[in-house]
Amino acid sequence: MTAPPGWSLRAAIERRRPPVPTPAITRLRALIALTALAVVVVETLNIVESGSPGFALFVRTVWAFARVVGLLVLIRMVRFGRAFSRPFGLILAVTTVFAVARLTTPREGSLVPPVQVLVGFGVLAVLCGTIVALLYRSPAVAQHLAHRPVRRHVPASVLTVRVVALSYAALVAVPLLVGVGTLGGEQRRHPFASTVLLLGVWAALLVVLVALMGPASAFLVFGKAWARWVVGILSAAVLVLQPVLCYAVLGLDGLLRDGVPLVVTAVVGLVALHRSRGEPTWVRVPDPRS
Repeated sequence: MTAPPGWSLRAAIERRRPPVPTPAITRLRALIALTALAVVVVETLNIVESGSPGFALFVRTVWAFARVVGLLVLIRMVRFGRAFSRPFGLILAVTTVFAVARLTTPREGSLVPPVQVLVGFGVLAVLCGTIVALLYRSPAVAQHLAHRPVRRHVPASVLTVRVVALSYAALVAVPLLVGVGTLGGEQRRHPFASTVLLLGVWAALLVVLVALMGPASAFLVFGKAWARWVVGILSAAVLVLQPVLCYAVLGLDGLLRDGVPLVVTAVVGLVALHRSRGEPTWVRVPDPRS
């Protein structure tokens, strides 16, 4: 078995080696780490302030700490100059801000939310907004993320659609689990049979997303036209169904906390899908040494 023409072990090692971090990248990584710490602090305060912890709080807390893990992954992606850092960071920022925003709702018997939660939300909103601004507006960050040589060119819009499509399953699964937890409690908003039917529709949507979105978005990266239709139709479906199901099963709380973030995510994905029309993807990049 022979190596490809022009291939060398040294070149392969250099390609995988992370670029030298600039002061802008160091500051961005420190900012992401601070955001992860802020999420932990805010969610811990929410648990302490909660007077009635239950299954829904457990699910949302697990989801919050999953986002913390995502932020730690983002730090590594930025360090290695991955192009996925931008859409991945955008989705994390959107879901984090909306999840924490819902914590600012006054609890029963109170006219205002806890001061700690309000301060935490304000800090997190500024941190997440700054991360997105640096990822998309900073020339130094853009140069760092474009440092790694690629063999196949994939437009940024296509990468954004790919990340958005892969995030749908998690954004649907969390409120679905919270909805399942309402079946045996006083929080159920409809008769048992009606709630089971709504949850069944929700579960079917999740199964379809898990089964189709991963492969379809992968083929979209390869430039397959049929994959664009699959991703577009499923994005439109989840854009409509998720808010309706969130409101029907979980009420206004679920709509704001789980429906709106997915709407924002789906809109970002559909806009990116529209912008990627006609853009060549998975195109071999000529070796500059040849």
